Amino acid sequence: MSVSNAIKSIQDIMRKDTGVDGDAQRISQLVWMIFLKIFDDREQEWELLDDKYKSPLPEKYRWRNWAANPEGITGDELKEFIDNSLFPALKSLQAKGKDQRAYVIRALFEDAYNYMKSGQLLRQIINKIQEGIDFNKAQERHLFGEIYEQILKDLQSAGNAGEYYTPRAVTEFIVRMVNPKLGERILDPACGTGGFLTCAIEHIRKKQVKTAEDEKLLQDNIHGVEKKPLPHMLCTTNMILHGIEVPINIHHDNTLSKPLASYGPKDRVDVIITNPPFGGMEEDGIESNFPTNFRTRETADLFLVLIMKLLKDGGRAALVLPDGTLFGEGIKTRIKEELLETCNLHTIVRLPNGVFNPYTGIKTNLLFFTKGSPTKDVWFYEHLYPEGVKSYNKGKPMRIEEFAPEEKWWGKEKNGFKDRVESECAWKVSIADIKARNYNLDIKNPNAPEAVSHDPDEVLKKLSVIRAEMRETREELATILAAALEGKAA
Repeated sequence: MSVSNAIKSIQDIMRKDTGVDGDAQRISQLVWMIFLKIFDDREQEWELLDDKYKSPLPEKYRWRNWAANPEGITGDELKEFIDNSLFPALKSLQAKGKDQRAYVIRALFEDAYNYMKSGQLLRQIINKIQEGIDFNKAQERHLFGEIYEQILKDLQSAGNAGEYYTPRAVTEFIVRMVNPKLGERILDPACGTGGFLTCAIEHIRKKQVKTAEDEKLLQDNIHGVEKKPLPHMLCTTNMILHGIEVPINIHHDNTLSKPLASYGPKDRVDVIITNPPFGGMEEDGIESNFPTNFRTRETADLFLVLIMKLLKDGGRAALVLPDGTLFGEGIKTRIKEELLETCNLHTIVRLPNGVFNPYTGIKTNLLFFTKGSPTKDVWFYEHLYPEGVKSYNKGKPMRIEEFAPEEKWWGKEKNGFKDRVESECAWKVSIADIKARNYNLDIKNPNAPEAVSHDPDEVLKKLSVIRAEMRETREELATILAAALEGKAA
């Protein structure tokens, strides 16, 4: 059974339970159970590698001892154990010595609940998780993204806006171009389930990690913050799956809730890679954490201001932003002016429609910049659909191979990208031209061949113009012919 089918099967069982009200609660219920299963899978691996390994969990609360046996406790006994023994123990778990795993588990379960009322249905779900998902198999660890994508689809119907699964192709391309290095402090201030962070981990491991000391350095420099409890639990789980044994630097918090002025040198980082929530508004009062000229409740704009603050001089950032930020005026103009004066916004990749289907149809862009020197020119690159594709969907998602032209064109920042050339997809705009446009960055591709429009209104307008021109031509011909006939008669 595929992971996606296993998840659907589990949720079908939950729908029979009178205690679970709606998709949001079903998802929350599923996530804490999957976390405990994954943690137990990893513990088996840690025990093999380290004879001295001690679990942060008391023996009776380890998955293997209460859940793994399909003939184990069930019914009222299981319900009683989970509600009155397991959850109170996990919510008050104390760390042993320097091992921070207990702290991570306690933080995860602070906002977790068991909504189910039927112990029999609980046992059915536990058995399906036990038999259907083995995250000690390397190939199944990468299916975590599939689990999250299925969860997000259900969240959409639960009415939770602003949670978008960033396609793996986008996260991988961004990480390749930013090229985070071992020893650099890497942050995603709106990390969701950790897609950008896991991509950075894989990138650095593949290129630079050679020793146990390298691995420790990598793990110490991965940082993420997530506002919502459900994605935070998913992110922590994802980190464990990707070898971050104690994801102590993945915090459950709202990065925007801290006054901007309170961030100091110790908070600054080398690399920020993120897809901040867009299309949403922050709660009242959040904007007061920002300088007066940047105050807005629009989440994506606030994150852009925060990112500029958190980057070290020479630090690099890449993020996903909607078209609205590019052409917006007022506060958006002031934010863009600050960005272009304090950072080198060297590249904007304009993505086609449908990249974030089915979650949103908003058109998006990838912005790449380096802090510390003002922008002189902005390069734009229009990412085109591959041949034969008119839109993206589940059957035809965006693929990393599509970014090969951008990667070939990219060049080197250290020489000012002097090796870049204009093409049908790439064009350069000077800072003088951008200022003349009042910092409107919604700049269309001047080199693209004119597209054939199939819009009925546009076709009718063109047809009416052609008919008018034909009428004028007939009238001119009639005049010429009449004059010729008169001359001949004379």
